[in-house]
Amino acid sequence: MEPLPSWNDSAAKSAILDFVARTTANGGAEFVPPAERIAVFDNDGTLWCEYPLQVQVFFALAEVKRLAQQDPSLLKKPAFKAFLAGDLKTLTSLPKQEVFEPAFATHAGMTVEEFHANASRWLRNAEHPKLGRRFVANTYAPQRELLDHLRANGFKTYIVTGGGLEFVRVIAESHYGIPPEQVIGSSTRMKLETGEGGMVLRKLPALGSFDDRDEKVVNIALHIGRRPVFAFGNSDGDLAMLRYTLGGAGPRMAWYLHHDDAEREFAYDRDFRLSVFKDGLDHAAEYGIGLVSMKNDWKRVFAEDGNGRA
Repeated sequence: MEPLPSWNDSAAKSAILDFVARTTANGGAEFVPPAERIAVFDNDGTLWCEYPLQVQVFFALAEVKRLAQQDPSLLKKPAFKAFLAGDLKTLTSLPKQEVFEPAFATHAGMTVEEFHANASRWLRNAEHPKLGRRFVANTYAPQRELLDHLRANGFKTYIVTGGGLEFVRVIAESHYGIPPEQVIGSSTRMKLETGEGGMVLRKLPALGSFDDRDEKVVNIALHIGRRPVFAFGNSDGDLAMLRYTLGGAGPRMAWYLHHDDAEREFAYDRDFRLSVFKDGLDHAAEYGIGLVSMKNDWKRVFAEDGNGRA
């Protein structure tokens, strides 16, 4: 079967296939040993739909009332007030970390297993308010094919996301073929408790790491220990990761996905504050980062039809 069938026969597709071929050709001048074939992908807006709010923010909207009852002092914070009021306009005007704080706080008090079960229940049926499709049906077919193609050629694929680590782990293996230990993301603090049922990890309301911008590079070094040779993102929050990938020796490749398809998905970049794409868009060519157009480079967008059918 032809690789990347959901991609149009464009310069972007040709460049990706050529890079994989060159770096995996035994004896070739640009051969990359299998242990060094590290590929990192952002999640929100890169592997699945993130507009008008990231999926985890919608999940938090469903959960935040319970949290406010447990700790009324949270209502003093603008993001929590906006969550409770369902005020999407205010949420999209706030800094990304402020908006994600309530999203991460919805984990508080749960064990890791309880959180996974809760998020899984919600994701089974929750629908995107504008697309009228289940959130889990909004993964991108071209990107899933790219992940498969990289792995088929000896690459190890990681998700490096600003979203919550545990939330993304719920869907990473089933939808992207990426096991939980290869997901790097924002995290809350946890504590180990010992009870009658044995040891459990309980999540705390305090933020541990907000995995965005420079912190993505820090966490790649901490959790992978190798500089990636391939990277894919979609916003300024990914720029440091893409530039770090390109900054090493030998053959390297980095891409931005540009959301320019208002007909099949959404068109946005500079004005979307929760995932602004301005500096990266203006300087991609200067930094050697390729630009994939959703409108022009992809034959189809979604991996499923909205009802779970591929």
